[in-house]
Amino acid sequence: MSSDLTPRTPSTAPVPADNDNRYKAVQAKLDKFAKAMDDITLELQALHRSMWSNAARTEDVTTDIENAELDAKFVRLTANVALALVGAAREVRKLQATARETANLAHTARRTHARLYGALDDIRSNRPEKTPRPGFLDR
Repeated sequence: MSSDLTPRTPSTAPVPADNDNRYKAVQAKLDKFAKAMDDITLELQALHRSMWSNAARTEDVTTDIENAELDAKFVRLTANVALALVGAAREVRKLQATARETANLAHTARRTHARLYGALDDIRSNRPEKTPRPGFLDR
């Protein structure tokens, strides 16, 4: 029973946090984050399938060792492993749903940000005069 998934190094963030809040930078960060969450959703889906498959195989092993009349202790232990895999698979499914929802929200945030600020960025980017930074007039 093994998985084909490879662990990520803990230090790799999909989008580094920084102070660059320019329109195009925010759009790029939202896009990269949403795509990373889409990828995680697919990886969690594969993990979920793998765990269910391992649980089914473990249940088969439980039946086999019971039929082979091994000590009841081993039957119980193997059945507990199968049950634990089923429980873990259910939790992975919940995590997958959360990742999917987060990805959808990130895509929505990117579209909303583009709708609200895209035209302003086009105006600011296409004129020769410099314009004050956002918040300049609030001082």
